[in-house]
Amino acid sequence: MALLLLDLDNTLVDRDAAFRDAAADFLAEHGLPASDLGWVTATDAGGYTPRPELAAAMTGRYGRAVPDTAIRCLLDTGVADRVVLAHSTRRALERARAAGWTCVVVTNGRVVQQEAKIRTTGLDRLVQGWVVSEAVGRKKPEPEIFQAAAATVDVPLTGAWVIGDSPHADIAGADALGLRSVWVTNGRDWTEGSYRPTHAAHDVASAIRHAVAAPR
Repeated sequence: MALLLLDLDNTLVDRDAAFRDAAADFLAEHGLPASDLGWVTATDAGGYTPRPELAAAMTGRYGRAVPDTAIRCLLDTGVADRVVLAHSTRRALERARAAGWTCVVVTNGRVVQQEAKIRTTGLDRLVQGWVVSEAVGRKKPEPEIFQAAAATVDVPLTGAWVIGDSPHADIAGADALGLRSVWVTNGRDWTEGSYRPTHAAHDVASAIRHAVAAPR
């Protein structure tokens, strides 16, 4: 049985779009300038800014105009409440499973937030398992988190594919383990010189289809 290791944020789901929607609602609800949306999303840095650091930055910018609880609510549940799973992604996962592939989500982040996204979108019914960095104490691209993902479903890493949007976390992680990979470009060009993905695809559905069709 072959293994597909799939990133969550900005791969299986459009995390950044969900955050933009949540941030826009947050600004409107608290009477803050709509033009601040650019600052909030830039400071968030696609979710890579640690949550305490982002919360501190927002508190420093808005002071008493916004309760701390409102900022925590935005950062803890704003994205999870809004993420959706594209129909094309759902169909690609269903077809992969029907073809005998084992699908596991491998994601950096906090357990409560990431599992909420997985359940909100119905991914929990489409994949055979998931691992979150907070739970295993290792973050992509460290090899241990990929090894933990394989162990979760009792499938060897040999022959696995890694699919993700992050050159560093996903593709470098796959390269270090000698695994094949598909980079989800999201409209970007590849710029790394020391390693490369096996294949590049414009979206995750195309990435899954490529891995499933490739010789095992």
